[in-house]
Formats: sequence, structure tokens, C-alpha cells
Amino acid sequence: MTAALDYDQAKERLTDFFQTYCHPDENGDKSFVYADQIREIANRLRTPLYVYLDHLRQHDEDLYNEVRKNSARYHQLAYDVVDKLVHNELGNAPPPVRDALDAFLFQRVHLEAQQRFADGPDGMVQNDARKKIPPKLLRRYEVYFVTPELDKCLAAREILAEHVGKLVTMRGIVIRCSEVMPHVNVVTYLCDTCGCEVYQEVNGPQYAPTQECPSKDCQESKANGRLELQLRGSSFSKYQEIRVQEMSDQVPIGSIPRAMSVRVTGENTRLCQPGDSIKISGILLPQLRSGFKNQSGGLVADVFLDCHSIENLRSEDDKSAENDLTEEEVQIVSQDNIYDLLAYSIAPEIYGHHDVKKSLLLALVGGVDKNANGMKIRGAINIILVGDPGVAKSQLLGYVDRLAVRSQYTTGRGSSGVGLTAAVVKDPVTGEMTLEGGALVLADRGICCIDEFDKMLESDRTAIHEVMEQQTISISKAGINTSLNARVSILAAANPAFGRYNGKKTVEENVQLPAALLSRFDLLWLIQDMPDQENDKRIADHITYVHMNGHEPESNFKPISMSLFR
Repeated sequence: MTAALDYDQAKERLTDFFQTYCHPDENGDKSFVYADQIREIANRLRTPLYVYLDHLRQHDEDLYNEVRKNSARYHQLAYDVVDKLVHNELGNAPPPVRDALDAFLFQRVHLEAQQRFADGPDGMVQNDARKKIPPKLLRRYEVYFVTPELDKCLAAREILAEHVGKLVTMRGIVIRCSEVMPHVNVVTYLCDTCGCEVYQEVNGPQYAPTQECPSKDCQESKANGRLELQLRGSSFSKYQEIRVQEMSDQVPIGSIPRAMSVRVTGENTRLCQPGDSIKISGILLPQLRSGFKNQSGGLVADVFLDCHSIENLRSEDDKSAENDLTEEEVQIVSQDNIYDLLAYSIAPEIYGHHDVKKSLLLALVGGVDKNANGMKIRGAINIILVGDPGVAKSQLLGYVDRLAVRSQYTTGRGSSGVGLTAAVVKDPVTGEMTLEGGALVLADRGICCIDEFDKMLESDRTAIHEVMEQQTISISKAGINTSLNARVSILAAANPAFGRYNGKKTVEENVQLPAALLSRFDLLWLIQDMPDQENDKRIADHITYVHMNGHEPESNFKPISMSLFR
């Protein structure tokens, strides 16, 4: 009883928050944020209701702490409170009719009201199944909690058992997105014998359809009426499942990245794609295994994140880049030698290679795709660095990978043709065969760095021929015929065929890459380590200074920070 009383009190506090919270608008008048949203929801002008926990903390800090401790329970309480507020907002007025389900509910609610009036004040027939319309079927809105702005972002490995039922925020990269599918919330059946409507709520990914009619008429007559599914009167919502993996800076030394399954519903679907870096907030919930998974042994339940908000970090970087620059930054970008300054700012700890850095700058900026008279000319620039060992090829690739907003880094022996392009996998949700994008698809509109390019197998290298010229990946396997976008710049590094470049042999003999592949590279840099005592001494001094001081030596240029560079 104590818990029930506490939850009743929590509903009253939530009701007070939704009705009374306000903040001044542009004109200085009070703006009732949530009362206005609930009014729009009642008139079917709005679907999502975002509850900002920063607002809740300002209004009632104790209630805020309770919501953070038991977010799953308070999420259901918020639905109950909004149901009541929407009902009060409508009053005796009929709800607006926007679609087929609205028309269905309009008829049933008024039919119920007329039936209760006909049954008299005692309401003898209110226990009949046709009167039990679940509140979930009447809801035409969605409630989402939005975490505070300064909330700590966790990695997948930092989400533990103590976070079950709580609202958490994690950061990662999307590696898989399923198709948006309809998820049934309430199933409506119609009995072919007595005409009774039966409602079944669905709270999980699977459900067993009701077979027998539970109405009073069928039970007394033992008619065993057959139930038929009524799609028009059932409630569906958009459903998508994504897989979020830890970023490289979140993975400890010697560990492999961990991933978390996220279930996205409603208005939060289609907000991210594979390869996007996102910040996602949701409630960690367990899901009992059923069917074949339960029979195979192992874990009893899986955990997933019930998504409440998704924020694309790339778009946030673009917004921050559009912000007003400081006076110092304006002076930097207004210099006449900004091209040389930007090129010097690429891996400033690496000595020399100024022309190579300028070409990498052009690859990062990219060109403009042209489609004149149906002929497509790509704007992405493909570059290959061929040189002796120890000339900082891998360091340049690593810096470009960190600098680019959207990038992927892989090596020749550590990747295959399928891993670079796309793989056909079985969707764990639907059991259908779907495509899972590889490194080139994840780096769409970005840059893909491939180290040890010469070590790749010839069958794997041929998989990227189409990507480098047509900027697409064509798939025809397992009954799937499609074309994926891979508008990516290839930055590759390779060693000469004989370990070091042999000046007595031709370039083709030293590189030993197929002509069809070399022709697709716009720039081929040949970096040689030529013996020169004075140059070797300057390089040695530069390297020792970087190792001793942790930064590059002072020069005529001051490197631009990565944030301003982006």
C-alpha cells in the first residue's frame, strides 16, 4: 500500500509539473511549455511529448531524483498522467478524427457512452469485453525523457546491472540499422459469433494471438466464437532496431569494441544511418529470451536500450562550425597564406612532406560531383602513398582519420572484400536476409584510409574498383539486388614490391599494382628515403624534439586546432 500511495503522490506531482511549469518567452510573457504541448496533442496537432529533465529539476528536484532512479516506472506514470490531462483538455467534446483509427475510436467511445446510458446508473454490463478499451489504444502520442545537457556519456562497457531501469546516455557509432517496421501495440479482434470486440495489449517483441472469445455471451452459450483480426482497429507504431558500437577512444588497450542493441520507436526512427556518430539516451531494460533462443541455453535474458532521444554528433559539429568565430579565429582564416597554413596543420609533428599534406587537404575538402547530360563525374579524390618504410605514411593516414568528421581506418590484411563493401547477414528481428555495410559504406561522404594496401589479396582489391570510379556498390546475391552509395575518398598507403624503391626498375615494377586499379587513383605519391646526411640530421633533431617535448618545434606557422580545422 505504501508504494501505491507514493506513486499516487508522484502522479499528482507530475500533473502539477505539466500544468504549472513555465518560462519567459521572447516577449517576457509566461510560456507554459508542457500545457501547450498537451493541448496540441489533444487536438492531434502533435505526436511526441519531450519531457526535459532539466525543467523537472528546476521545478521539483526530489521528483527529478526519483525519475532518475526509476525511469522505467515513471515513464509509465507519465503516460497515465498525460492520458488524464488529454481527457480533461477534450472534456465532453468529441476527439478530432484524422485517420481510420481515430474514426474507429470515435465510434467505439460514443457507442460505449450510449450503452452505459442505456444500462442505467448501475452500469450492469460494464464488465463486458466490448467496454474494455485499453488506454494504450486511445493514446495517439509518445512520451520521451530528455536527459540533462551536462549528463555524462557512458560507453557500452560502462553500462552495468545497476543501470537497469534507469535513464542512461551513451555515445557510439552506428554499425547496423534495420528497416523501419510496424510494431503492434494493441490488437483488436472481432468475434464472428457474438460480434464482441476483444483487445489484446502487446508489451514485447512477440505475442500469442487470442483464440477464444472471452465475452459473456460466448461463455454462457459455449459457442466458442472465432476471433478475426481487425487491422483497422489495431494500434501500430514505427519500430527500428539499431546496433551501436563503442568509439575507438572508448576502447581500453588490448580490448575489442563492445556493442549495444537499441530499440527505436515512433518519431525517433530514421534519425541515423550506419556510420553515424551519435549520442543516444534511453532506459536500459531486460528482455527475456523466448522461442529457439531460450531452448539453446546460455543467457536467460538480453538487455537493450529503449531509445528516448538520438543526437547526431556530426550535425552538432556542423552547427558548432557555423557558430560565430572569435576575432582571433577570424584573423587566422583571413590570412593570405591560409592554404599553406592548413597544409602545415596536418600532422605538424611530421617533418616535411608539404606537397603530400597539401594533397591530403584537398582530399579532405573534396570536390563537387557533376552530372552533365547523364554522365557523372565524381568529386572525391583518391590518393595512394607509395614509399619506403619509415617515411610516416601510416602516421599521415592516422592523422587524417582523426581529423575527418566521417572516416574509417583499416589495413590490407585486416580487411576483406566483403568487409570493405557490404555483407549479406540474417536480420535477428525478422529472420530475413539484409545488407550490412562495410567500411566504404560507413565512410560515405567521408574518407576511408587503407594501410598496407599492397598486402591485400587480389580478389579483395577488385571489390573497390567500382567504388573508386562510380561511387556505388552493386550487390546481387541472396535474392538482394540493390546499389549502395559509397561516395568516399580512398587514401591508401603501400610499400614497394622489393621492400625499398629500386631506382633501376620502372614504377610499374616497383609498385606492382594492377593498371586498372592505379588508373583510378588521382594522385600517386612516391616517397623515397634518400641518403642525405644534412637532411637526416634535421629529421633526427625534429623527431627527438617531438619525443622529448610532446609537440612539434616552433616554426613560422602556428598549427590550427582540429576544431577550427573542421
